[in-house]
Amino acid sequence: MDAFVQWFAINFLNGVSIGLLLFMLSAGLTLIFSMMGVLNFAHASFYMLGAYVGYALAARWGFWFALVVSPLIVGALGGAFERFLLRRIAVRGALAELLLTFGAAYLIAEAVKLAWGLAPFNALVPPSLDGPLFTLFGAAFPRYRAFMMCVSIAMLVALYAVLRVSRIGLVVRAALTHASTVETLGHDVPRVFTLVFAAGTALAALAGVIGAPLFVIEPSMADNIGPIVFVVVVVGGLGSIGGALAASLLIGCVQTFAVGTTVSLGAISRAMGGALPPAWAALSIAQIAPVLPYVLLVAMLALRPRGLFGQRSDDDA
Repeated sequence: MDAFVQWFAINFLNGVSIGLLLFMLSAGLTLIFSMMGVLNFAHASFYMLGAYVGYALAARWGFWFALVVSPLIVGALGGAFERFLLRRIAVRGALAELLLTFGAAYLIAEAVKLAWGLAPFNALVPPSLDGPLFTLFGAAFPRYRAFMMCVSIAMLVALYAVLRVSRIGLVVRAALTHASTVETLGHDVPRVFTLVFAAGTALAALAGVIGAPLFVIEPSMADNIGPIVFVVVVVGGLGSIGGALAASLLIGCVQTFAVGTTVSLGAISRAMGGALPPAWAALSIAQIAPVLPYVLLVAMLALRPRGLFGQRSDDDA
């Protein structure tokens, strides 16, 4: 019993920490889509760029400097991308925007390869955050994961305060549906959208800097994390920050618990009174863990297409 409690507690904390990192990454994509209606296919590439820029800055000036400056640099690049490219083709509709961001993802990937090469990098945990924070049921919980969780929660609080309480958030939300009215009040609506896009890409870069010590920095990291981010956004509901948070925590915990178990599909099938072919029965839950988010995505699209917290559409029955 004690072993099960230890297994559950540690996997739950690890799952929540991974889920909050996913939320930090998906929140930027959700922010851009909810405020601008742009589904940014290059979002994961900005996450990768943030990790690489953060690694380069940390090697020279330290982790804390990289944590602050890397999101600012990538956010500025994101703002320039919106100002000089995305804004020019916005009149051509969503398909043109999607194709532009899709092409930008490839360009960023190639730029990263030219600048840093194909070799992977391992980002180091800063000494002040290295080591266990506490021991729970005999298992240590790393201090860095707790820091990552605190930053994600602080980002959530700040994002909510800016969008729902501050004057800036009021202008941003009003500009989406009543752009002409907002302009008559003296606000520069295109600049507002540029700032929103820059903020979204800066959040992706922040997730890249913080997540780098937990994962390997390599040119394929955008391809690995990108599909999961879109799963989070769709499962949570397009444009919903709360939905992105719930879906991130759900997917983070599902994958963490799946990786941490050795139970096979055959054992589950037998417990339910069924039988599977030998090839399927031999598979463990840990082996199919990478597929589980996509299974959840298909189930959500079949049962609740608008997502957990998405707005109900006219076509929903």
